Amino acid sequence: MVEHFWLEVSLTVDGELAEAVADVIGRFTPQGVVMEQGVTYNDAEDLGTPYGPVRVYGYIPMDSTTEQKRQHLEESLWHLSQIRALPQAEYKAVPDQDWMAAWRQHYRPIPVGEKLLILPAWLESTYPDRVAIKIDPSMAFGTGSHPTTQLCLALLEKYVQPGKPVIDVGCGSGILSIGAIKMGASKALAVDIDAASVRATDENAAANEVGDQIFSAAGSVEEILQGQYFTRQAPLVLANILAPVLVRLFNEDLAKLISPGGVILLSGILIEQATEVEVEAGSHGLKLLERMTIGDWIALAFQKPARSTDN
Repeated sequence: MVEHFWLEVSLTVDGELAEAVADVIGRFTPQGVVMEQGVTYNDAEDLGTPYGPVRVYGYIPMDSTTEQKRQHLEESLWHLSQIRALPQAEYKAVPDQDWMAAWRQHYRPIPVGEKLLILPAWLESTYPDRVAIKIDPSMAFGTGSHPTTQLCLALLEKYVQPGKPVIDVGCGSGILSIGAIKMGASKALAVDIDAASVRATDENAAANEVGDQIFSAAGSVEEILQGQYFTRQAPLVLANILAPVLVRLFNEDLAKLISPGGVILLSGILIEQATEVEVEAGSHGLKLLERMTIGDWIALAFQKPARSTDN
C-alpha cells in the first residue's frame, strides 16, 4: 500500500494578522485552515478567553502540483508581508492517517477520587477496582477532563446518600448525575438551560445503562421549585457552574433545592472567587463543610441545617 503525504504549512502570528494569513493559506489547502490560540481563565464570566499568538496552518496535498502551489503560496504571503511583516512559513511532510483514530489517542482514562474512573466511551477499563463513567470526549462540555468536573466527582463520592435522589443543576454532559447513580443514588434530576446538554445527558446516561434513573429536562432552579419535575428537593444537590452564575442562582433560591440536613456541592469556581461564593452561601444559612482544590480551581461542600423553614 502506497503511503500518501500532505505538506503542512504553518505560521505563528499575532491575532490581528491571523485572519489575513488564514485567507491566504486557505487558497491552497482544500481541507481548510486551522487557527489555534492559547486560552486563559482571566475573565470569570468566560469559559475561556483567548490570548497570545495564533498558529495558522493547513495541508496541501502532495502530488505533481505541490511545488507549484507552494511557490504561489509564498508569493501571496510575500505580498501580504509588504503590508505588515510576517514570519517565515514553516513546512513539513505529514503522512495521511485515520484522523479520528489519531485524535482518540490523546484521550486516556482519568481516575477520580478513590472510586471513580472517567472512561472514553470507546475504551475498555483497565481499572477493575474503579467504577467507570463512560463519556464521549468529542463533546465540547462536561467531558471530565476539566478540574471542575473532577473536583465535583471526587466530593460526590463522599456525600452521595445511597438510595436517595440527587439534583444536578447545569448538567452539561450528565457526567455528575451518572457518577451519582453509580455511587448509589436512586435517581437524578438533571437540568440545563441548553437543549444540547439535555440531549447529551440522555445519550451518555443510555451509554452507561442508567437512562431509566436519570430524568433530564430543559430548565433551572425556577422550574424545579415550580414543581415541574418529580421532586423539588434532594439531600444532595450538584452545581458545576461558573462562580458568578452560582451567586445569581443563590439569589434565585438555589438553597431551597437542598433537603433539610442535605448537602450542596459547588464547583466551577476559581480560587480567588471562593470567598464571594462562600459569603453568598452563608447568607442563605449554609455551613461550609469542605474545600477541595486542583490547580487554580476550587470546589466547595455546604450543608443545610437539619431544621429549615423552606418548603
